[in-house]
Amino acid sequence: MKYFSILLLLTAITFSGFSQSKDAILGRWVNPSGEAHVEISKRNGKYYGKMVWLKNPRDEQGVAKTDVKNPEPGLKSRPLLGLEMLKDFVYEEGKWTDGKIYDPKSGKTYSCNITQKDNNQISIRGYMGISLIGRSETWKRVK
Repeated sequence: MKYFSILLLLTAITFSGFSQSKDAILGRWVNPSGEAHVEISKRNGKYYGKMVWLKNPRDEQGVAKTDVKNPEPGLKSRPLLGLEMLKDFVYEEGKWTDGKIYDPKSGKTYSCNITQKDNNQISIRGYMGISLIGRSETWKRVK
């Protein structure tokens, strides 16, 4: 009975650790330039991120910045603040994969993976085709 109790306790600890690590990226993150904060949330088992703060949310005329670089004409007028730039990430084997990242500075969308460096840092890797050809950034948790 003693061994069964220990086994049950270890199993519970293991499962609680997995559930915590799956959602470790939830929260608010700042990009390396400090220009934007992205809030990562979970919907229907997938992870998404939207811009919730911009260092300079308005242009020189005082008008809210929009997605002017978007290749789709109908989306050029959507505001950058609130824009969903991370989409459809799934948690697999210690990282978040199969997602997309939209770069509003270029208007391009890339495949993307996210890995956690520690509790306060994540690595975002955007790429085209295979992940060897791409760019990585480290985002820090907003405190």
